[in-house]
Amino acid sequence: MKLVLLTALLVFMVSQCCDILRVSADIGTATSYDPPYLPTRCGGYSQDQFPEDGYFAGTSDGLWDNGAACGRRYRIRCISGLKRPCKDSSIVVQVVDFCKNSPCPSTLLLSNKAFDAISRFPNAKINVEYAQV
Repeated sequence: MKLVLLTALLVFMVSQCCDILRVSADIGTATSYDPPYLPTRCGGYSQDQFPEDGYFAGTSDGLWDNGAACGRRYRIRCISGLKRPCKDSSIVVQVVDFCKNSPCPSTLLLSNKAFDAISRFPNAKINVEYAQV
């Protein structure tokens, strides 16, 4: 009886570990960008495109997907940078724009409020982990 219970427990634990390993995220960089935020490539001059919490982003060409990125949401977590900029939190941002600079300075351009939520330094370039939610 004990062997059966131990085997069942082992199978359960292995299945849980495999579920954890299936979670995936990409690695990229993030910087902040300053207002004015309008117009954007997603919603033009409409204020309604911005999420109420103020956590929004512009994307580089790699995520833009010819505009299909508009409205996508990404969970973002700072993982490293110069002088240990990371705060111990993650945020969810909504894509509202395409990077206006060429070349784009980072994978994701975060609103000042979003960037402040994950980085101690407002002008830093940080390494982030991000996943679409």
